[in-house]
Amino acid sequence: MDTYSNLKELGFSQYEAACYMALVGNHPINGSQLSKISGIARSRIYDVLRSLIAKGYVIEVNSGQYAPLPSDELVRRLKRNFDGNIEIFEEQIVNATQKDDFEFVWTITGYENVMEKALEMIKKAKEEIYIRLFPKAGRYLDEHLIAADKRGVEIRYIAMGKTPKKFDIQVMHPDHEHLQQIIGGRSIEVITDKKEALVGIFETDNEDSSSINWTRNQWFIVANRDSLRHDFYHCFLEKILDQHQELTDDEKRIYKIIKEDN
Repeated sequence: MDTYSNLKELGFSQYEAACYMALVGNHPINGSQLSKISGIARSRIYDVLRSLIAKGYVIEVNSGQYAPLPSDELVRRLKRNFDGNIEIFEEQIVNATQKDDFEFVWTITGYENVMEKALEMIKKAKEEIYIRLFPKAGRYLDEHLIAADKRGVEIRYIAMGKTPKKFDIQVMHPDHEHLQQIIGGRSIEVITDKKEALVGIFETDNEDSSSINWTRNQWFIVANRDSLRHDFYHCFLEKILDQHQELTDDEKRIYKIIKEDN
C-alpha cells in the first residue's frame, strides 16, 4: 500500500489511496472483492469506502457495488483545491508579513545555484539591470540579458574583461586584468529594478563553496547599485587621467545617462 504514498500529500490516507487505486483498475466491484485486491482488511474496507464517498471520490453504483470518480475529474478537483489553498496561503502570508522595510541578506552557495538565481532575476526584470560580470559568467548570462534588452529593460553593463559590445550602455572595467588577483576571485553583481541584489565573489579555486549574497534589503541594494554607477565614472576617469585621452561622444552620452540615473 505504500506504493501510493505520494497521494498522502494530496489529502488521501494510506488506505484511501490504496482503495481508490484498486477501484481505478477494477470496477464496479463489491467490498469483499475490493478488500482482496487492495490488501485492506474487510474489517476496514467499508470505513475507507464511506470516507471516499464523503469526499466525492467514490460512488456506490448498485447495492454493494462501488466505482471511482473518473481519474481526469479527480485530477481536476485536486488541482482546483490545491490552487485554491495556495491562493488562501498567499493571502495569509501577506497579512502575516511584517510591515517594516527590513529584509535579511541571504547567502547562496554553489556556482550553478548562483547562476540560476541571476538568471531568474534577469528574466523577472521589468525596468533596469545594473550588472558587472567576468567573461565566464557573461557566457552564461549574456544571451538572457540580450533578451531582456529586447523586451525594453535598460541594461547597464560593466564587463570585467574583453568582450564585444552588446548593449547600448556598456563599458569595460579598466583594472579587469589585475582585479581577479587583487580581490582573490571573480566578482558578480546583479541589481534588478532597484528591488533585488545578487553580490559576491567566487573565490579562486573555491567557486562552489563561495557564498554569494542575495537580498531585497533596500539599503543594501542602494549601496551596491551606487557602487556600480561609480564604476562607470571610474572607467571614464581612468581614460582621462591615466591614459590622457578625451572621452568619445558616445562615452560622454553614457556618462550623462549614468549621472542622471539616480
